[in-house]
Amino acid sequence: MKKTAFALLGLMVFLLMAGSAVEQFHGTAAAIRYIYAAPWTIVLWCMIAVAALIVLIQSKIHRFPVTFSLHLAFVLILAGALITHLTGEQGQIHLRLDNTVVEQTGDLPTQMSLPFSVQLKDFEVVYYPGTRAPMDYVSQIAVTDHDHTTVGSVSMNNVFSYRGYRFYQSRYDTDGKGTTLAVNHDPWGIGVTYAGYVLLLLSMLLFFFQKRTYCRTLWQRLTVALTLLLTLPLNTNATPNALPQPVADSFAELYVYYNNRVCPLQTLASDLTQKIYGKPSYNGLTAEQVLMGWLYDYDHWANEKIIKIKGKDIRQVLGIEGKYACLNDFVDQRGYKLQTLLQEGNKNARQADEKFRIISMIATGSVMRVLPVRDTEGQVEWFSPNDELPLTIDADDLQVWIGGMEYLGLCIASEQYAQAEEALHKLRRLQQRMAGDDMLPAEARLKAEKAYNRFHYTRPLAMACATIGLLLFFAVCLLLSQNRRLPQWIFLCLCILLFVVFVLLTVAISVRWLISGHVPLSNGFETMQFMAWVTTLFTLLVAFYRRQSSFADLLLAAGYVVTGMTLMVSMMAGANPQITPLMPVLQSPLLTVHVAVIMIAYCLLAFIMLNGLAACLLWLLQRYRSADADNSTAIERLQTLSQLLLYPAVFCLTAGIFIGAVWANQSWGRYWGWDPKEVWALITMLIYSAGLHSRSLTFLRRPMPFHLYMVFAFLFVLFTYFGVNFILGGMHSYA
Repeated sequence: MKKTAFALLGLMVFLLMAGSAVEQFHGTAAAIRYIYAAPWTIVLWCMIAVAALIVLIQSKIHRFPVTFSLHLAFVLILAGALITHLTGEQGQIHLRLDNTVVEQTGDLPTQMSLPFSVQLKDFEVVYYPGTRAPMDYVSQIAVTDHDHTTVGSVSMNNVFSYRGYRFYQSRYDTDGKGTTLAVNHDPWGIGVTYAGYVLLLLSMLLFFFQKRTYCRTLWQRLTVALTLLLTLPLNTNATPNALPQPVADSFAELYVYYNNRVCPLQTLASDLTQKIYGKPSYNGLTAEQVLMGWLYDYDHWANEKIIKIKGKDIRQVLGIEGKYACLNDFVDQRGYKLQTLLQEGNKNARQADEKFRIISMIATGSVMRVLPVRDTEGQVEWFSPNDELPLTIDADDLQVWIGGMEYLGLCIASEQYAQAEEALHKLRRLQQRMAGDDMLPAEARLKAEKAYNRFHYTRPLAMACATIGLLLFFAVCLLLSQNRRLPQWIFLCLCILLFVVFVLLTVAISVRWLISGHVPLSNGFETMQFMAWVTTLFTLLVAFYRRQSSFADLLLAAGYVVTGMTLMVSMMAGANPQITPLMPVLQSPLLTVHVAVIMIAYCLLAFIMLNGLAACLLWLLQRYRSADADNSTAIERLQTLSQLLLYPAVFCLTAGIFIGAVWANQSWGRYWGWDPKEVWALITMLIYSAGLHSRSLTFLRRPMPFHLYMVFAFLFVLFTYFGVNFILGGMHSYA
């Protein structure tokens, strides 16, 4: 029966993979209809649950209450999903402020009618202060049931419930006078599913405190630590003409509306320079000097080799030899050189054309929305010099602004830089008066953002950690094969250096948190930075706890490797992603917990993968270096270490998945939507869960097959995080 249960689980994994393929080629609806929610898939899940129960009874797992409840929790979750599928109802209602009639659309059957009436009393889009970026969508509704009326509020992550019907904010009409609410009626399924979630969480927490758990002592201490964790190249080109640094610094302090938020103009300059040149500075000049060069010395800067070009075909068309082109390289007597390649859909041509157009927008000033105007409702809208200004703008303020900009240009042209600085300070004070202090970010946040823009830490940290980690990894493997350790002073020095990395990451993440106003876990860059931070903390804790063990050296090396690799991944595309306000759906405390727990799981799984690689290297050294060398003991101890890490890794991954399900249910009215990342996270969890059952799976009892399996399984982690983003897409592709 054990073989049957695992065979059914393996079949489910292949079926889920097939569902991703169907979704990619035929759409989500087809995948749900023919794979995910198909009758044979439901039957297969039921067979897995029944087989698991039989195995639990035959193996007398009930003698170990925590382990039994852990497996029973999954049965409850599957039972809840089945009840929801059979009895639950989902749909939408469309409400208008001027119409009390409920229009039923979506998945609700046409013959179904709500046993009460719903009326929209008010709808409001709440914006971030001083911006037009939506912070929340709020619908005030009145439910009339016979003679009784109940008033409620529905917004993102705020569900209104009445008589078992749950209302979720879905979308709104463009005129702001109507809203569409998702409706979910599942009085039994959600309760059973949530009971399974609670039982699963409690069982995973209690698992490490079982008397017969071999990892009890270590993980009792590390569980506390993890719980606290969750709550808390040279260029020799000549320097081009540029304005003095003090003028550029004053220029950088102007406010600008960028990426749906108000920030210092320095942020815009840094992002645009990074986008065009691939680095945040150019030939010793700051990004603000580069931006002011394009604005006030366009003819000179049009000949600067500052535009990074990808693709030999594009370089050949532009007639350049190196990686960089100037603006004038794009045009000749026949016109725009990239026109033909753009019509053919050449990807590199599109990227080069985008940079060309960005520079054009800089030169004309249309990219700089620096003029704040209050409307009649007190909201602030920001305009660039090329925009058509609204009639609500104060004529005196507009005249002062235009005069100040003209005076600034004259001061720069006549090289009166002290007067130029004073003109910039006056323009900033005018921005503050026109926008109002209540619509501008706090001065402390602006200072933090300017410091963060100059703190280019990711690349040097990534290169240093990766280099040290790889060299140390091979050195430690060689020492392990000789039953030797690193000298104690080297070990301590490496720990101190890693602690410095931890402090730098802590400062960087904290400052980014202050700037954005939310926990920085909303995109790939931020999650990879957090994973690097978790890795350094975990490595330091375990390395010091087990500093007398020979495997502390290997853990330290693995910590450097994982930190370096995650930091390298975070700087993919050559730049930090821009800081933007959170989308309304992401403004939930569950986001932080969901992402943090998943990243901790990935960190531990990366350590297990590196343990597997170390075991493979030791096996090769034993096989090919010396017939007398015997590394079998070290390989077995590496297996024990990996098994020790595998339990919290899989438990964190599982908890993260189901916390995400609870969050989805609070936001969209369904805790599982078969999004590609959801599917592949489930596949990854199932793949790794096999490693927890090595007593039942004979081939995983032996060290080398176990290590090879762990290395193979990590490929699913990589595909879940990266492959889904770039190949399958979905609503999680930003992560």
